[in-house]
Amino acid sequence: RRARAYGSDRDRSDVPPAECTTLTATGKRRYAPGVTIPAWIRRPLPYREGNAALVLIAINVVLFLSSTFAPLVSRLLSMTPVLTVQRGLVFQPFTYMFMHFNFRHLFVNMLGLFFFGTQVERRIGTNEFLAFYLATGFLAGVFSLAVFWVSGVIELQTLEAAGYSSLQLANVVPPAWTTTLLGASGAVFAVLLAFATYDPDARIFIFGILPVRAAMLVVLYTVIELVSQIRGRPTGVAHLTHLAGFGFAYLYLQLRLGIDPVRRLLGR
Repeated sequence: RRARAYGSDRDRSDVPPAECTTLTATGKRRYAPGVTIPAWIRRPLPYREGNAALVLIAINVVLFLSSTFAPLVSRLLSMTPVLTVQRGLVFQPFTYMFMHFNFRHLFVNMLGLFFFGTQVERRIGTNEFLAFYLATGFLAGVFSLAVFWVSGVIELQTLEAAGYSSLQLANVVPPAWTTTLLGASGAVFAVLLAFATYDPDARIFIFGILPVRAAMLVVLYTVIELVSQIRGRPTGVAHLTHLAGFGFAYLYLQLRLGIDPVRRLLGR
């Protein structure tokens, strides 16, 4: 049963992977590079087969319809740094992933969650999939919040250096602090990486025509998001959050599930 849940004993096991060298007296696994991982991080969740991906899709659809008829729902549940930090809406780095700007935004994300999420859920089990999805989406939101807030602080410091008085600065709200982040893209990008890690040779048809290996698709997406983020043109797309989804998915797979996505994607 567990082999089915995690693909193989190497994918997930109570036995430390090859990189681990010893179990310390404090219950922590010590890795060859000197990294120590607490044993509880690797503790398996009970495997069960459910429909968490479909439930997540349903929740997203319901909240989208609710926000259509009651815009206040979107304002409260989307993440706006000034509201999160200064108004105490600390739940926003979690709830933002359930809100969407328009139907196209919703459709694209839910399509990805349906095709990739259901496969990953079958592979690692409903409990682990739900933990993976919510953790990576939440951490991508927290990371984006930190970047937005630091960017705003830097902007205020730049204005202060330019000669703005404290009174003038008190009335300035940096644009980064009023940026609204919403959408499941960060979590869906994380799911895409997990899918490609478990099945790097799977063929995905772009526009239903062009076949691309899952591993190559992850590389292409990463390059596109990096280039788009570096160019910095305002497109309304949260490229940094997408990259954060990839990044936290990599850490989750590596630290918790004992899988190296890079080695899998490279076919090693």
